[in-house]
Amino acid sequence: MGLNAHFQKLKTNKIFGRYYGLMLLALMAAFFFAVFKILTPSNFGGLDNLSFYLQSSIIYSVGACGFYFIVVMGLFDFSIGANVVLSSIVGVVLSKQFGYVGLLAGCVLCGTLLGFLNGLIYIKLNIPSMIVTVGLMLIYESVAYYVAGGVKQMLDPSLQAFGSAPGNLLLAFAAFLLTHFLLKYTRIGTYCYAIGSNEYTAKNMGIDVKKAKLMGFVLCHLFVGIMAVLVVSYGTSMTATTGMTSMSRNFTPLMGTFFGVTFRKYGTAVPAIIVGEFIIAIIFNGFVALGAPTTVQNIVTGAALLTIVALTARPQKGATAK
Repeated sequence: MGLNAHFQKLKTNKIFGRYYGLMLLALMAAFFFAVFKILTPSNFGGLDNLSFYLQSSIIYSVGACGFYFIVVMGLFDFSIGANVVLSSIVGVVLSKQFGYVGLLAGCVLCGTLLGFLNGLIYIKLNIPSMIVTVGLMLIYESVAYYVAGGVKQMLDPSLQAFGSAPGNLLLAFAAFLLTHFLLKYTRIGTYCYAIGSNEYTAKNMGIDVKKAKLMGFVLCHLFVGIMAVLVVSYGTSMTATTGMTSMSRNFTPLMGTFFGVTFRKYGTAVPAIIVGEFIIAIIFNGFVALGAPTTVQNIVTGAALLTIVALTARPQKGATAK
């Protein structure tokens, strides 16, 4: 057996494959960090900077974990950003009466309810999820504007514990553990992968595909609700806008989800989401440190991320599915 063939066989080993995936992620993070540190050593990559990158990236990582449940089934949701806005506003409004209980319950329950509505309407109308969720995005934006009364909703300074360490890290870590548990040890995790692999076969195996998709949307937006807690706590306020402006909030979590989908064959979906979002934060803040125009940042960042996914998404025979 040649050296290359032996190495390929090792990569299909479950344990080695996991470490191989983690090594690739670490190398990518180190590469981009080194590039920007060399280009702008004075205002990039200090300890304070790294802490900022991490704490901003975990917000999107939580949303990406939710996105993962539907993306692996071949679905998409354009209403994620609108849900973040509406859930944040509901959480802030309720926090004025019920403190942290109102903030957490308002954001998470509102997010979960919207996920249920998304899944239910998608199943009943039987049309592509993209079309359904674009329409729902417009509705949620309007509802958020109505709930906010057209004014910025400010979170009281005494209720901002989830906007910085250790509160945000603990909440995010709990979300990551929940994602790992659901994907690895529950039926819904198995069903999501089965449907994404072959929906027809999954149906013949006795899986209730419609129910699983509904549950996927519910889980997706449950994590979006948790993301809303982190977003409004970090930013301290939320302003409702209309005209599809919330759509821009969809794409950073989606990029992290791409990392998770790409690296699931190594058994590192959740770590890939977390590190992937950290890499995105490094790239974005690296361009900010360089003083690059926003248009250049978007072009180069998008190209870099597409390249990463393309290079690492090559199928591996016998690779693990979770």
